[in-house]
Amino acid sequence: MSEVKLKKGESVDKALRRLKKKLDREGTLRDARQRRNHEKPSDRRKRKAKEPKINYWGNFSL
Repeated sequence: MSEVKLKKGESVDKALRRLKKKLDREGTLRDARQRRNHEKPSDRRKRKAKEPKINYWGNFSL
């Protein structure tokens, strides 16, 4: 579970913005949206094929 603590003098809007950025970086919202709707297996394969791959040495390939 992600959490963001309010800094001294920080507005709630800024803290909410930081929380949204953190969730976006972790991929939490993306996963929740994907699970909310059913995805056909063929669409899942197409999406996975478009995602960048990380090889053994940590380099990206498309």
